[in-house]
Amino acid sequence: MYIKQVLGAAALLAVLGTAMLGCRQETSRWEAADKATRGAQDAVSEQAVAGSVFNQFFPKQEGEYDLVFKQEKQGFAQASLQQDSKELAVLSVMDTRSNPAARDKYSNAAESIAGYPLVEAGERTHALLVADRFQVQIQSVDPAFGASSRRDWLVKFNLAGIAEIE
Repeated sequence: MYIKQVLGAAALLAVLGTAMLGCRQETSRWEAADKATRGAQDAVSEQAVAGSVFNQFFPKQEGEYDLVFKQEKQGFAQASLQQDSKELAVLSVMDTRSNPAARDKYSNAAESIAGYPLVEAGERTHALLVADRFQVQIQSVDPAFGASSRRDWLVKFNLAGIAEIE
């Protein structure tokens, strides 16, 4: 009788173990996307500025344009530039203390705006490095919002204010 109980328990454990291996939780597409966008930098520096600090330096709403804040976290703030409820571009400010390598692309910048190095990151993105620390970026969503529009809107940020952040 004792052997039957031991064999029964062993069989039950084998079945449960196999079932648990089959029930391994897959990474959701949202978790995978989050991990991919973070790259090698998973940790946000504790020294990075709170994202809410950046909001006051974004361009002010004017005329037919709306600015809709989308994301705010330690070291980062993002807003959507819209016209007639249509998204034209995504504007962001990032404290590079969480990703110091982000500053490297500015070392050979051929252009500048207000004395800050300007780079074109792909066909639809322009970015400035303010005070050798803060990346101010505009990425076109609407193809009609081109390079000259991105440059025009970069100037509308309070760049001097961003430069004074400690």
